Amino acid sequence: MIASKSEPVDLAAVPPAAREVVVPAPPVLGALPPALDGTFLTIGPRPLRRREEHLFAGDGMVHALRLRDGRAHWYRNRWLRTDRAARILGELPAPGPRHGPNDNANANIVRHAGRTLALGDGGPRPLQLDARLDTVARIDFDGTLPGGFAAHPQHDPLTGELHAVATSHEPPYAAYLVVDVHGRVRRSVPLPLKRPVMMHAFSLTERHALVYDLPVVFSPAAAAAGSRVPYAWNDGHGARLGLLPRDGGADDILWVELPPCFVFHPVNAYERGRHIVVDVIRHPRVFDRDPHRPGETPPTLVRWTVDALGGTVVEEQLSDTVQESPVIDDRVRGTRHRFAFTTALDPSGGELLGGPALLRHDLAAGRTDTHALPPGRTAGEAVFVPREPCAPEGDGWLLSMVTDGRTGRGELMVLDTADFTGRPAAVVPLPVPVPHGFHAAWLDGG
Repeated sequence: MIASKSEPVDLAAVPPAAREVVVPAPPVLGALPPALDGTFLTIGPRPLRRREEHLFAGDGMVHALRLRDGRAHWYRNRWLRTDRAARILGELPAPGPRHGPNDNANANIVRHAGRTLALGDGGPRPLQLDARLDTVARIDFDGTLPGGFAAHPQHDPLTGELHAVATSHEPPYAAYLVVDVHGRVRRSVPLPLKRPVMMHAFSLTERHALVYDLPVVFSPAAAAAGSRVPYAWNDGHGARLGLLPRDGGADDILWVELPPCFVFHPVNAYERGRHIVVDVIRHPRVFDRDPHRPGETPPTLVRWTVDALGGTVVEEQLSDTVQESPVIDDRVRGTRHRFAFTTALDPSGGELLGGPALLRHDLAAGRTDTHALPPGRTAGEAVFVPREPCAPEGDGWLLSMVTDGRTGRGELMVLDTADFTGRPAAVVPLPVPVPHGFHAAWLDGG
């Protein structure tokens, strides 16, 4: 780190979880599957200079662990060089065009069209990272992105295109975007909303993009007070789900009213005749009693069956276990899925980014399997990697960064789904803290 003259950084005062480090050849306990050839990454907010009040407001840090040939080759972490982080570190910020007041892309990480991209909520443009996790530039998809981007886009497994719903504080407040396989925006549809809302994710089916217009909305009072995440629960906003045909416009959206709730993370959605089945992690309320943390009500797994002709929805509780961070086998994204993997949470702790067990929901059999961690350890969001390209759905490995509550250190846990409740196939312990992030990713190859 290089200290800024105006905002010097006392390196001795930087907590261990905030330091940039490289760990060559971490040890492996057990046997890493040789077929795992890629990089496991997590991303999330960290206190670079001071702890933020809001859970989502910290500066973005990316962690990566490279696996190949049954070995762990290296671990490293890096701060994203946003305007604020670069100023604190005394460095130049990332080049490239920015959009809006926020460039804190601390929420998610994807690879598309040969670029590894860090993404954030509220409309910042993506930050491109190189193989060492260094920030290369802020990008606008070669000049084709009309505004900001989104934290939780989805790849269409058939076309390879990247779909997203981006939000903004300016009218029309949202836009549906399609980025082609060459990394250029080929479609942008303005979506007029009543107010600017927090919309962390959306759902994609074979024929529709599903827009979550839910009652966490922009708060002028929070913005005036200097909040970096100025959103709050608003009972007057209502809750609705928008069914947008992929090739349609804003006038083609069918809005379906929902009971008041909030969804950070849909599981998946798919078409079934005139109905659309939507599995989500549903929070009854967030950012209401506590404006800085969302864990005030227990999130659970539910299914909405939407009648696309009648405009009605039926809700079914699939599991009453408190849980978050759902992932599926992305090869079936947008079509009917059988398995959903989630992180079970401690219902007494209010923690959303990690929990004491991983769950596998077999939605066809109506069964849930639990992989419980040893006492004192918590798992973050997992990623699923198929055993081979043509393996059956859900057959492969589940990878999760686990935190040891006694030491704060991280360890990558690799589960074989053929023995989901048994001992991990491998664990890669790290000598440094790896706090739970918002999202994890697996990037095939080098």
